[in-house]
Amino acid sequence: MTYRKILPAVVLLSATVALTACGGDPDRPSTAAPTATSADSAAPPPTSPEATAAVTAGPESSGAPSDEASTESSSPKLPLSPPPIELPPRQAGEPSAREVIAAFRAAGLKVANSRDRSEECGPDGLGLGCSELVVTDGIAVYVFPDEGSAIDMAERWDGVSHRKGTVVLNYLKAPTPKAERPRYEKVLDDLR
Repeated sequence: MTYRKILPAVVLLSATVALTACGGDPDRPSTAAPTATSADSAAPPPTSPEATAAVTAGPESSGAPSDEASTESSSPKLPLSPPPIELPPRQAGEPSAREVIAAFRAAGLKVANSRDRSEECGPDGLGLGCSELVVTDGIAVYVFPDEGSAIDMAERWDGVSHRKGTVVLNYLKAPTPKAERPRYEKVLDDLR
């Protein structure tokens, strides 16, 4: 027996197994009949026990999912939504980030484009560990759950931050001129 006679049978067998494994229905008649050349028509059917078993086996033995599994996997699945972020609570008696922004606004300081970005504090406070974060075009206001965490972050941002209690003002990504920073810091220091 030559490879020329075996090769078409192997290709046909591989295609059948691939279709069965991919969920094709081996009992459904094919819409396109394979073309045969004169060399292919003389090829005998596969003679090895493995090849014969693969061709004659049903979808259950080929590893294809059963009808029940196919029905389950083809049903539409709703996208999973992430669990709600639980941030550590801020300390009682400490100002919220929004209260700090309101105090800046009342003092006539720029707080344009104020947005709550507390989700950046991280799930369960595992990101930066803050309780609240409100960012404006000129400054970022972080509120931490305890003074120790606020001190740690203020030290990490040394030179571009100011801390009072659990509140840290961060100028790292903010274009607040150095000359105006003391005005923001005084308002925070005078708050409560």
